[in-house]
Formats: sequence, C-alpha cells, structure tokens
Amino acid sequence: MEHKKTPQSENQIPIVQQVISVLWPSFLTAGIATIFTFTFFDPQEIVLCTGHEAQINRLGIYSLGFFLFWVLTSSSCALTCYFRRPVRPH
Repeated sequence: MEHKKTPQSENQIPIVQQVISVLWPSFLTAGIATIFTFTFFDPQEIVLCTGHEAQINRLGIYSLGFFLFWVLTSSSCALTCYFRRPVRPH
C-alpha cells in the first residue's frame, strides 16, 4: 500500500532531527556556561557556602554543574521549539 504524501507530511521534520536540534545547541551552551561559571567561581567554595562539608571532588562538581546547565538550556530550547509550532485553526 502506497503512502500518500501531503503538504504537511512533506514539511514534517524527523523526530531524530528534532531531538538533535534541541540537544546539540544546548550541549554547546552548557559547555560554555560551565567554562565561564567555573572560571570565576571555585567549585569547592560554592559547596562550602551551602554549609555542607565537601563530600564531592572538583570533577564531580564540574560534572554536576555541566549537567544542570544542560538541563536548563535544553528545556529552554525545547520550549522554544514547542512555542514555534503554528496554531491550528478550530
């Protein structure tokens, strides 16, 4: 059975491309944010300011900071993609 192509299906972006278009720029942005943040702030001092003893090493804090930045920037990118979709008429 042949699948008919409609104008909407021809303009549809594959799901893999949609996911990559969110994750790749947010990965790059998280890397840059991590570099700038930890250039100005020592990770051990950030942990000590919270009142907790440092139970995690610097590499762990760098990793945690990177993944937090990645979650924030990927959610921002995903919301941008979501709100760019056209509104369907009723």
